[in-house]
Amino acid sequence: MTSRRLLIDIDTQRLTLFVGARPERQYLISTGANGAGEDFGSGCTPRGLHRVRLRIGAGCPVGTVFRGRRPTGEIHDAALAATHPGRDWILTRILWLTGCESGRNRGGRVDTLRRFIYIHGCPDSEPMGVPRSHGCIRLHNLDLLELFEQTPNGTPVEIRGG
Repeated sequence: MTSRRLLIDIDTQRLTLFVGARPERQYLISTGANGAGEDFGSGCTPRGLHRVRLRIGAGCPVGTVFRGRRPTGEIHDAALAATHPGRDWILTRILWLTGCESGRNRGGRVDTLRRFIYIHGCPDSEPMGVPRSHGCIRLHNLDLLELFEQTPNGTPVEIRGG
């Protein structure tokens, strides 16, 4: 299998999937509303080199709601959204990231894995191209489904900008 990697650009709010050296596909995303940063509790999107640690949700229906990385049995819709206004929904699939740079995004107060930073789905009503998450990288559900199928565990992820 040809090597794959992801490049997340906080400044342009874009995620690029590379296959080998070639950019294969680009997606509009939404990163942390609080900007870029690595500290625990900051609500910021961490920078640097990461890897996909776990892929969660394979086979779940589009719109599956996750809490604590487990499907709740609910499917997101307007009625459910109305009962939880302002919630940062985690939908459809999760690519859980782990940092690769000790002291920058791995270990102590800057550990991406312990901060529960994911690439995950969100309601299609959420705007992409603007920072609005609590630190994760959000995509619309169909874009995430496409990306998930092309992103095995261990895929390198570089997050830059901010």
